Amino acid sequence: MSLLATADPIWNWRPHLEVWVLVVGVIGLRVYAQRVIGPKVVPPGTKAFTTRQTVAFIGGVVLLWIASDWPLHDIAEQRLYSAHMFQHLVLTMMVPPLFWLATPEWLARLIVSADGRGWQVLERLAKPLVAYLLFNLPNLLSHWQGIVTLAVHNGPFHFSVHFVLVVTAFIMWIPVVGPWKELRLTLPGQMVYLFAMSIFPTLPAAWLANSDSVIYTVYDHDPRLWGISALDDQVAAGLIMKLAEVAYLWVIITAKFFIWASRHLEADRQGIIDVDERALMDRGPQRRPQQVP
Repeated sequence: MSLLATADPIWNWRPHLEVWVLVVGVIGLRVYAQRVIGPKVVPPGTKAFTTRQTVAFIGGVVLLWIASDWPLHDIAEQRLYSAHMFQHLVLTMMVPPLFWLATPEWLARLIVSADGRGWQVLERLAKPLVAYLLFNLPNLLSHWQGIVTLAVHNGPFHFSVHFVLVVTAFIMWIPVVGPWKELRLTLPGQMVYLFAMSIFPTLPAAWLANSDSVIYTVYDHDPRLWGISALDDQVAAGLIMKLAEVAYLWVIITAKFFIWASRHLEADRQGIIDVDERALMDRGPQRRPQQVP
Protein backbone atom coordinates (compact mmCIF):
# COMPACT_ATOMS: atom_id res chain seq x y z
CA MET A 1 0.00 0.00 0.00
CA SER A 2 2.86 2.39 0.74
CA LEU A 3 4.24 2.05 -2.81
CA LEU A 4 0.80 2.79 -4.26
CA ALA A 5 0.38 5.74 -1.95
CA THR A 6 3.76 7.15 -3.05
CA ALA A 7 2.84 6.77 -6.72
CA ASP A 8 -0.59 8.34 -6.41
CA PRO A 9 -2.18 9.87 -3.28
CA ILE A 10 -5.55 8.52 -4.42
CA TRP A 11 -4.56 5.23 -2.76
CA ASN A 12 -4.23 6.85 0.65
CA TRP A 13 -7.22 5.57 2.60
CA ARG A 14 -9.76 8.32 3.16
CA PRO A 15 -12.96 7.44 5.02
CA HIS A 16 -16.12 9.26 3.95
CA LEU A 17 -17.99 9.68 7.22
CA GLU A 18 -21.21 10.80 5.51
CA VAL A 19 -21.33 7.45 3.72
CA TRP A 20 -20.75 5.57 6.96
CA VAL A 21 -23.55 7.53 8.64
CA LEU A 22 -25.87 6.79 5.73
CA VAL A 23 -25.09 3.06 5.72
CA VAL A 24 -25.37 2.73 9.51
CA GLY A 25 -28.63 4.70 9.41
CA VAL A 26 -30.12 2.44 6.72
CA ILE A 27 -29.14 -0.67 8.68
CA GLY A 28 -30.55 0.83 11.88
CA LEU A 29 -33.90 1.56 10.20
CA ARG A 30 -34.03 -1.99 8.86
CA VAL A 31 -33.37 -3.48 12.31
CA TYR A 32 -35.98 -1.18 13.88
CA ALA A 33 -38.58 -2.14 11.26
CA GLN A 34 -37.92 -5.83 11.80
CA ARG A 35 -37.80 -5.90 15.59
CA VAL A 36 -40.19 -3.12 16.60
CA ILE A 37 -42.65 -2.30 13.81
CA GLY A 38 -42.94 -5.71 12.15
CA PRO A 39 -44.25 -7.69 15.13
CA LYS A 40 -47.01 -5.10 15.60
CA VAL A 41 -48.14 -5.21 11.96
CA VAL A 42 -47.65 -8.68 10.49
CA PRO A 43 -49.87 -11.60 11.58
CA PRO A 44 -48.52 -13.73 14.46
CA GLY A 45 -46.17 -16.45 13.27
CA THR A 46 -45.33 -14.54 10.05
CA LYS A 47 -41.83 -13.24 9.41
CA ALA A 48 -41.61 -9.48 8.99
CA PHE A 49 -38.94 -9.95 6.32
CA THR A 50 -38.45 -13.00 4.12
CA THR A 51 -35.04 -14.52 3.48
CA ARG A 52 -35.13 -13.17 -0.06
CA GLN A 53 -35.80 -9.65 1.22
CA THR A 54 -32.94 -9.95 3.69
CA VAL A 55 -30.52 -11.09 0.98
CA ALA A 56 -31.65 -8.23 -1.28
CA PHE A 57 -31.14 -5.74 1.56
CA ILE A 58 -27.61 -6.97 2.27
CA GLY A 59 -26.78 -6.77 -1.42
CA GLY A 60 -28.14 -3.24 -1.66
CA VAL A 61 -26.20 -2.03 1.37
CA VAL A 62 -22.94 -3.60 0.19
CA LEU A 63 -23.25 -2.09 -3.29
CA LEU A 64 -24.22 1.29 -1.85
CA TRP A 65 -21.13 1.28 0.36
CA ILE A 66 -18.78 0.14 -2.41
CA ALA A 67 -20.06 2.74 -4.87
CA SER A 68 -20.06 5.63 -2.40
CA ASP A 69 -16.94 5.12 -0.30
CA TRP A 70 -13.18 4.99 -0.89
CA PRO A 71 -11.61 4.07 -3.25
CA LEU A 72 -14.27 4.00 -5.99
CA HIS A 73 -15.78 7.34 -5.01
CA ASP A 74 -12.36 9.05 -5.00
CA ILE A 75 -11.27 7.48 -8.28
CA ALA A 76 -14.58 8.46 -9.90
CA GLU A 77 -14.36 12.01 -8.61
CA GLN A 78 -10.68 12.73 -9.21
CA ARG A 79 -9.17 10.34 -11.76
CA LEU A 80 -11.38 8.38 -14.16
CA TYR A 81 -14.67 9.37 -15.75
CA SER A 82 -15.21 5.70 -16.59
CA ALA A 83 -15.18 4.96 -12.84
CA HIS A 84 -17.72 7.77 -12.48
CA MET A 85 -19.98 6.00 -15.00
CA PHE A 86 -19.55 2.68 -13.25
CA GLN A 87 -20.44 4.36 -9.96
CA HIS A 88 -23.63 5.75 -11.51
CA LEU A 89 -24.45 2.33 -12.96
CA VAL A 90 -24.30 0.75 -9.50
CA LEU A 91 -26.16 3.56 -7.72
CA THR A 92 -29.03 3.83 -10.22
CA MET A 93 -29.36 0.39 -11.83
CA MET A 94 -28.47 -2.00 -9.00
CA VAL A 95 -29.00 -0.39 -5.60
CA PRO A 96 -32.61 0.87 -6.05
CA PRO A 97 -34.13 -2.41 -7.33
CA LEU A 98 -32.39 -4.34 -4.56
CA PHE A 99 -33.80 -2.03 -1.90
CA TRP A 100 -37.28 -2.27 -3.43
CA LEU A 101 -37.02 -6.05 -3.45
CA ALA A 102 -35.95 -5.83 0.20
CA THR A 103 -39.07 -3.84 1.13
CA PRO A 104 -42.11 -5.90 2.21
CA GLU A 105 -45.52 -4.73 1.09
CA TRP A 106 -46.72 -4.12 4.65
CA LEU A 107 -43.86 -1.69 5.27
CA ALA A 108 -44.34 0.13 1.96
CA ARG A 109 -48.06 0.63 2.68
CA LEU A 110 -47.28 1.76 6.19
CA ILE A 111 -44.95 4.45 4.84
CA VAL A 112 -47.25 5.52 1.99
CA SER A 113 -50.89 4.73 2.76
CA ALA A 114 -53.37 4.38 -0.10
CA ASP A 115 -55.70 7.05 1.30
CA GLY A 116 -53.09 9.78 1.84
CA ARG A 117 -51.73 12.67 -0.17
CA GLY A 118 -48.42 10.88 -0.49
CA TRP A 119 -50.07 8.05 -2.39
CA GLN A 120 -51.56 10.45 -4.94
CA VAL A 121 -48.12 11.94 -5.59
CA LEU A 122 -46.47 8.52 -5.76
CA GLU A 123 -49.11 7.20 -8.14
CA ARG A 124 -48.51 10.07 -10.55
CA LEU A 125 -44.73 9.86 -10.39
CA ALA A 126 -44.72 6.07 -10.84
CA LYS A 127 -46.62 6.15 -14.13
CA PRO A 128 -44.27 4.47 -16.63
CA LEU A 129 -43.83 7.44 -18.98
CA VAL A 130 -43.43 9.93 -16.12
CA ALA A 131 -40.95 7.69 -14.27
CA TYR A 132 -39.04 7.05 -17.50
CA LEU A 133 -38.61 10.74 -18.29
CA LEU A 134 -38.10 11.73 -14.66
CA PHE A 135 -35.00 9.53 -14.51
CA ASN A 136 -33.58 9.77 -18.01
CA LEU A 137 -33.77 13.53 -18.56
CA PRO A 138 -31.66 14.44 -15.48
CA ASN A 139 -29.39 11.51 -16.33
CA LEU A 140 -28.86 12.91 -19.82
CA LEU A 141 -28.29 16.39 -18.43
CA SER A 142 -25.69 15.06 -15.99
CA HIS A 143 -23.38 14.33 -18.96
CA TRP A 144 -23.21 17.98 -19.94
CA GLN A 145 -19.64 19.20 -19.70
CA GLY A 146 -20.48 22.12 -17.42
CA ILE A 147 -22.36 19.87 -14.98
CA VAL A 148 -19.49 17.36 -14.84
CA THR A 149 -16.89 20.09 -14.28
CA LEU A 150 -18.91 21.75 -11.51
CA ALA A 151 -19.57 18.39 -9.84
CA VAL A 152 -15.84 17.61 -9.71
CA HIS A 153 -14.96 20.98 -8.18
CA ASN A 154 -17.95 21.42 -5.88
CA GLY A 155 -18.63 18.71 -3.31
CA PRO A 156 -22.19 19.78 -2.29
CA PHE A 157 -23.22 20.06 -5.95
CA HIS A 158 -21.75 16.61 -6.63
CA PHE A 159 -23.79 15.22 -3.76
CA SER A 160 -26.91 16.96 -5.11
CA VAL A 161 -26.42 15.38 -8.54
CA HIS A 162 -26.09 11.94 -6.98
CA PHE A 163 -29.13 12.56 -4.80
CA VAL A 164 -31.31 13.51 -7.79
CA LEU A 165 -30.13 10.55 -9.87
CA VAL A 166 -30.65 8.02 -7.07
CA VAL A 167 -34.08 9.36 -6.03
CA THR A 168 -35.34 9.39 -9.63
CA ALA A 169 -33.85 5.91 -10.10
CA PHE A 170 -35.95 4.65 -7.19
CA ILE A 171 -39.03 6.11 -8.90
CA MET A 172 -37.99 4.64 -12.25
CA TRP A 173 -37.82 1.12 -10.81
CA ILE A 174 -41.28 1.20 -9.17
CA PRO A 175 -43.13 -0.05 -12.30
CA VAL A 176 -40.79 -3.07 -12.35
CA VAL A 177 -40.04 -4.11 -8.76
CA GLY A 178 -41.92 -1.66 -6.55
CA PRO A 179 -43.56 -3.16 -3.43
CA TRP A 180 -46.96 -1.69 -4.40
CA LYS A 181 -48.45 -4.30 -6.74
CA GLU A 182 -50.96 -1.97 -8.34
CA LEU A 183 -48.13 0.33 -9.49
CA ARG A 184 -46.19 -2.47 -11.19
CA LEU A 185 -46.57 -3.22 -14.86
CA THR A 186 -47.45 -6.69 -16.09
CA LEU A 187 -44.48 -8.82 -17.16
CA PRO A 188 -44.86 -7.93 -20.87
CA GLY A 189 -45.17 -4.27 -19.86
CA GLN A 190 -42.03 -4.51 -17.74
CA MET A 191 -40.11 -6.00 -20.66
CA VAL A 192 -41.18 -3.18 -22.99
CA TYR A 193 -40.39 -0.60 -20.29
CA LEU A 194 -36.89 -1.98 -19.69
CA PHE A 195 -36.29 -2.23 -23.43
CA ALA A 196 -37.07 1.48 -23.75
CA MET A 197 -34.77 2.10 -20.78
CA SER A 198 -31.95 0.28 -22.58
CA ILE A 199 -32.22 2.59 -25.60
CA PHE A 200 -31.71 5.88 -23.78
CA PRO A 201 -28.09 5.29 -22.58
CA THR A 202 -26.91 4.69 -26.14
CA LEU A 203 -27.33 8.40 -26.95
CA PRO A 204 -24.65 9.87 -24.64
CA ALA A 205 -22.67 6.61 -24.91
CA ALA A 206 -22.26 6.97 -28.67
CA TRP A 207 -21.27 10.60 -28.20
CA LEU A 208 -18.54 9.68 -25.71
CA ALA A 209 -17.24 6.55 -27.44
CA ASN A 210 -17.00 8.14 -30.90
CA SER A 211 -15.46 11.46 -29.92
CA ASP A 212 -11.91 12.01 -31.16
CA SER A 213 -11.15 14.65 -28.52
CA VAL A 214 -11.41 14.86 -24.75
CA ILE A 215 -14.80 16.27 -23.77
CA TYR A 216 -14.33 16.37 -20.02
CA THR A 217 -11.06 18.27 -19.68
CA VAL A 218 -11.51 18.29 -15.90
CA TYR A 219 -10.39 14.62 -15.98
CA ASP A 220 -7.46 15.35 -18.32
CA HIS A 221 -4.68 15.83 -15.79
CA ASP A 222 -1.78 14.02 -14.15
CA PRO A 223 -1.27 11.63 -12.52
CA ARG A 224 -2.98 9.20 -14.90
CA LEU A 225 -4.32 6.20 -13.01
CA TRP A 226 -2.93 2.93 -14.43
CA GLY A 227 -1.60 4.88 -17.41
CA ILE A 228 -5.07 5.26 -18.95
CA SER A 229 -5.22 8.33 -21.17
CA ALA A 230 -8.08 10.79 -20.83
CA LEU A 231 -9.41 9.87 -24.28
CA ASP A 232 -9.31 6.13 -23.58
CA ASP A 233 -10.99 6.79 -20.25
CA GLN A 234 -13.76 8.67 -22.05
CA VAL A 235 -14.23 5.84 -24.56
CA ALA A 236 -14.38 3.34 -21.69
CA ALA A 237 -17.08 5.46 -20.03
CA GLY A 238 -19.13 5.33 -23.21
CA LEU A 239 -18.70 1.58 -23.47
CA ILE A 240 -19.82 1.10 -19.87
CA MET A 241 -23.03 2.93 -20.69
CA LYS A 242 -23.54 1.30 -24.08
CA LEU A 243 -22.50 -2.27 -23.29
CA ALA A 244 -22.50 -2.90 -19.54
CA GLU A 245 -25.70 -1.02 -18.70
CA VAL A 246 -27.60 -2.26 -21.75
CA ALA A 247 -26.42 -5.85 -21.20
CA TYR A 248 -27.50 -5.64 -17.56
CA LEU A 249 -31.00 -4.50 -18.54
CA TRP A 250 -31.27 -7.18 -21.21
CA VAL A 251 -30.36 -9.88 -18.70
CA ILE A 252 -33.32 -8.72 -16.61
CA ILE A 253 -35.56 -8.60 -19.70
CA THR A 254 -34.53 -12.13 -20.66
CA ALA A 255 -35.17 -13.45 -17.14
CA LYS A 256 -38.62 -11.85 -17.10
CA PHE A 257 -39.41 -13.33 -20.52
CA PHE A 258 -38.65 -16.85 -19.30
CA ILE A 259 -40.74 -16.28 -16.16
CA TRP A 260 -43.65 -15.01 -18.29
CA ALA A 261 -43.31 -17.90 -20.77
CA SER A 262 -43.10 -20.54 -18.04
CA ARG A 263 -46.23 -19.20 -16.34
CA HIS A 264 -48.20 -19.33 -19.57
CA LEU A 265 -46.93 -22.80 -20.42
CA GLU A 266 -47.94 -24.02 -16.97
CA ALA A 267 -51.31 -22.31 -17.29
CA ASP A 268 -51.87 -23.96 -20.66
CA ARG A 269 -50.81 -27.35 -19.30
CA GLN A 270 -53.29 -27.10 -16.43
CA GLY A 271 -56.09 -25.84 -18.65
CA ILE A 272 -56.03 -22.36 -17.16
CA ILE A 273 -57.38 -19.40 -19.05
CA ASP A 274 -55.37 -16.19 -18.73
CA VAL A 275 -58.05 -13.55 -18.62
CA ASP A 276 -55.90 -10.88 -17.02
CA GLU A 277 -52.11 -10.81 -17.12
CA ARG A 278 -52.00 -8.88 -13.85
CA ALA A 279 -54.26 -11.45 -12.24
CA LEU A 280 -51.92 -14.18 -13.39
CA MET A 281 -48.95 -12.28 -11.96
CA ASP A 282 -50.38 -11.19 -8.60
CA ARG A 283 -53.52 -13.09 -7.68
CA GLY A 284 -52.95 -16.38 -9.45
CA PRO A 285 -54.47 -17.87 -12.59
CA GLN A 286 -58.08 -18.78 -13.12
CA ARG A 287 -59.17 -22.15 -14.40
CA ARG A 288 -61.39 -22.56 -17.41
CA PRO A 289 -65.00 -23.12 -16.36
CA GLN A 290 -66.16 -26.70 -16.59
CA GLN A 291 -68.59 -27.51 -19.38
CA VAL A 292 -72.06 -28.26 -18.11
CA PRO A 293 -73.24 -31.57 -19.61
